[in-house]
Amino acid sequence: MSAIAIELADGRMISGHCDAQFTGVLAEFRRNFEERKEVGASVAITLGGRSVVDLWGGLANAQTGEAWGRDTIGIVYSCTKAATALCLHMLVDQGKVSYETSVGEIWPEFASAGKEATTVAMMLSHTSPVPHVREAIRKGGLADWDYMTARVAAEAAHWEPGTRQGYHGLTYAWTVGQLVRLVAGVPMGQYFRENVAGPLGLDFHIGLPESEEARVAPMIAADPAEVNFASDFFRKATTEPGSLPNLFLTNQGGANFNSREIHAAEIGSANGITNARGLAGMYAPLATGGGNIVSADRVHRMGRVCAATQSDAVLCQPMRFAMGFMASTDNRPTGGDSLILGESAFGHVGMGGSVGFADPAAGLSMGYTMNRMGAGILVNTRGQALIDAAYRAVGMTSDESGAWR
Repeated sequence: MSAIAIELADGRMISGHCDAQFTGVLAEFRRNFEERKEVGASVAITLGGRSVVDLWGGLANAQTGEAWGRDTIGIVYSCTKAATALCLHMLVDQGKVSYETSVGEIWPEFASAGKEATTVAMMLSHTSPVPHVREAIRKGGLADWDYMTARVAAEAAHWEPGTRQGYHGLTYAWTVGQLVRLVAGVPMGQYFRENVAGPLGLDFHIGLPESEEARVAPMIAADPAEVNFASDFFRKATTEPGSLPNLFLTNQGGANFNSREIHAAEIGSANGITNARGLAGMYAPLATGGGNIVSADRVHRMGRVCAATQSDAVLCQPMRFAMGFMASTDNRPTGGDSLILGESAFGHVGMGGSVGFADPAAGLSMGYTMNRMGAGILVNTRGQALIDAAYRAVGMTSDESGAWR
C-alpha cells in the first residue's frame, strides 16, 4: 500500500496507507474533512483478509487541538451490538446453545410478564418484547450490570414475543449480553476480549481499561440544526413521553458517554471503544468464510435477513435485520435514514454515523469511526460516501434495488 500524508488547508493531516485500487475511498475521506464538516475520523478496509485501506486524520480533541493518531480510539455506540451478537453466534457454533432455545431455560428470571415464549433467535433479531424499560433508569444505572439485567428481566412484554420488530437500542446489552454471560460462564466483555479481540489482535474494548483512557477521542454531539424533527422517529421522541422512541433517547439514567464511568462499564449495545481498524478487523474473518472465529455455515446464517418491517416499533421506519446485524436498508424514496450495502453484506451502524460490516460476496470488510456525530439514526453522507467508494473500487454497481451488487 502507498503511504499517505496529506495536509489539509486548515493544517489538519490525513495519514495512513491506501492501496491504489481504493484511491476513491481516500478522495471521499478527504472530502469529508473539506466539505462535510468532519473533525476527526478513521476508515479501514480489508479485501480477502488483506488490509487495503487504513486511514486516519483530523483532530481527536477539538478543544485541545490534539491530532487523531494511528491508535486513537473512540466510542462506536451501536456498532457494539455486532460484537455482542458475534459472541452469542460463536456459542451457538460451539453447540453450547441453539437459536430455538427458550430464553427461560438459560435465564429463568426473564420468563415472566408475557415474555415466556421468547427464544434466543428473538433476542438476536430485535423481536424480543423488551426494546426498552418503561420506568426511569436510576442515575448511573447503565453502568450497573446487575441492576440492568434485573430491570430487563422484570419488564412486562411490550408485545407478544416474536410478533413485532423493535430496535433494542440499549436493552440489547442485557438481553443478548446476559445470554452470553450465562452460557459462557464469564462476563460478556471478557468473552469478547478472550475469544475475538485477543485472537484477532483488535484494539476493541467492551469495558475499557483505565490505562487506555487517554487515547479516547471525546464525542461531539450532533448539531441540532441538522436533526430532521419532522421524521416519525424524532417527532415521537420529542413529543410523545413514554413512547418507545422517547424512552430510547431519554431514559438512560443521565449517562454521559464521554465519561470514564461509561467507558469502563460493560454495555454491549452502546459502549464499545475502538477505531476503524478494529471494526474492519472484527468483520474480516466474516467476509472470508469465518476464519477461526465461526464456521462458514454460521456466517451464512448470521448474514441472512430474518426480520424486516415497514415500521420498526422504535425507529419508526422500514428496517431489515439479520440475526444481530443490519442488512442493506434503502429508505431514500421516503426520506428516511438508510444504510446501502451489498446484497450479501451484514453489519451495524453506531449513533452518529460510525459503521462496520462484512460482505462475503465481495470478500470485503470495512470500518468507519469519527468524533463529530451526525444527526440521523443510521449512516450519514460521510459514512455512505466511503461505503460507496469501497464498492466502486471492487467493481460493484448500485441501482434502484437499494443494494450494491
